[in-house]
Amino acid sequence: MTLARPPMARLTSALAALAAAVGVAAGPAAPPALAADRWTGGTASTVGRIIWDAGNGQLGYCSGAIVDAPNGSVVATAAHCLRTPDHPSPPADAWFVPAYDHGLSSYQRDGWRITAHHTPEEWDVSREMPAILPHDYAFVTVEEKDGRTIQERHGANRLAFEPVPEGEDVQVLGYPAVEPYDGESLRYCAGVTTVLREGQAEAANAGGLLLENCDLTAGSSGGPWLTGFDPATESGTVVAVMSVGSGKGHVVGRPFPATARTLLERAGAPAS
Repeated sequence: MTLARPPMARLTSALAALAAAVGVAAGPAAPPALAADRWTGGTASTVGRIIWDAGNGQLGYCSGAIVDAPNGSVVATAAHCLRTPDHPSPPADAWFVPAYDHGLSSYQRDGWRITAHHTPEEWDVSREMPAILPHDYAFVTVEEKDGRTIQERHGANRLAFEPVPEGEDVQVLGYPAVEPYDGESLRYCAGVTTVLREGQAEAANAGGLLLENCDLTAGSSGGPWLTGFDPATESGTVVAVMSVGSGKGHVVGRPFPATARTLLERAGAPAS
């Protein structure tokens, strides 16, 4: 099984997109983690792993989080988990597995099949990645199981839209799958929200949230940046999704602009 990173973007140095797109030559292994601990906040059933058939007997991986929607069937993730300039079509056979934990052999049985993909219009994969990276957010719609929605079964996080308050405590969760990690357990970093302003970063990353001393690797893409996580409900507020990381202790999350409300409405529309 081969893991690789999608195209590069830059903060002050190169930032490698964090999807684990399988079947492309892998880059160098990530350095030892600076801070990406095993999640110890109890079960987080509103957070999970996205797994898809990448062809030739290989799998692709990302992360995601259930968000509140009228149809109870929406997961937030990163747009580059669904479509990239190198892979313009979304995966045809993909699943979201809530609270994934060493479940690769049963991911289809435990997971919820993804039935629709929703990326913003600005996520035009005919363009270069740096030009579209400011729009690296997306939603997927999943099927019901046994007459119940994923939200009825596992709960949901709230979704916040820009502007994101600065200085709030945030926990960044995901399933990193490149060394020193294997993608089989939920990992996290913690810090405070810091918005990258124009002039502080390359244009591709301006407006994103920066977290330092965090080395979540490929596979954590699309994972939620959560504030106010409540162990009782296993949920919090998603203020961004994991977009890119440097491999040197810097990661960037992409917040949801106000225009993403329309995209969420489309993903969360009840079946007619």
